[in-house]
Amino acid sequence: MKKVIFFGSEGYIGSHLVNQLLSKNFQVFAYDINEEPITSKVINYQKIDITDLSQLEKIDFNVDYVYYFAGVTGTNVSINNYNKFIDVNEKGLLNILILIKNKKVLPKIIFPSTRLVYKGVKDIPLTEDARQEFKTIYALNKFHNETVLKMFKTYYNIPYTVFRICVPYGNMLNNNYSYGTIGFFLNKAKNNEAITLYADGELKRTFTYVGDICNQILEISTLKISNGEVYNIGGETYSLKEVATMVANKFKVNVKYIDWPELALQQESGDTIFNSQKIEKICGNKYFSLASWINNINT
Repeated sequence: MKKVIFFGSEGYIGSHLVNQLLSKNFQVFAYDINEEPITSKVINYQKIDITDLSQLEKIDFNVDYVYYFAGVTGTNVSINNYNKFIDVNEKGLLNILILIKNKKVLPKIIFPSTRLVYKGVKDIPLTEDARQEFKTIYALNKFHNETVLKMFKTYYNIPYTVFRICVPYGNMLNNNYSYGTIGFFLNKAKNNEAITLYADGELKRTFTYVGDICNQILEISTLKISNGEVYNIGGETYSLKEVATMVANKFKVNVKYIDWPELALQQESGDTIFNSQKIEKICGNKYFSLASWINNINT
């Protein structure tokens, strides 16, 4: 039985991945900041502060994989809370790498990155080596960790795989419909409010059902060829306007267009469409339908 240490087991994607790992008979030792597990079904759970090296020193890292999905998220809030973002998102991973770098058997690190490391290009799918740009502390955190993983592989041969995720949606664990962009649209619609979009809403994103995210990560991360590699998670491409309109039509509400707030406009990366051919050569390119998922929501 393969053993996994999972940091961030109670997060949105983390909790889904933990349950998928358990269903595939991995032995999972889960850690998060909560007192007890709320969303995941893991038994081996402990509360931990990943910024505290003394707490991490008590963990037995003799496992096959370490999933590092712990962290704080945000855009403009990351500037005003830079200490927390740097400590949790960067220091936590460094603490773990320092603790495992001299072990005889090195666990493979699985790390989720973000679309926000890319400089968006209108209507152009972005490959993993596309131009990068960092407009928030959070984006810098992710890029920093990608770079640190590459560094520790070079110096200490610690294996790793990075998965860049664009816009996740859906929920297989409870009645909460979604997260992030889709969650915002749905919350507005369920409250009988207009869904608001900046400008014309024509910005494009790659949307991926959380089950498809889990399947791609779990399939790729176990492969030797994925060591030291970065993969764009595949999905379906829509404009924000198209998705908002689908949700609005389902709930019979309006879509409202407003001007960009100055700070939000400065931080916007433009179209972030993923070219996911690299991962699709292994996993295929059949994805859960966002349109069908929205159509099947109970109103």
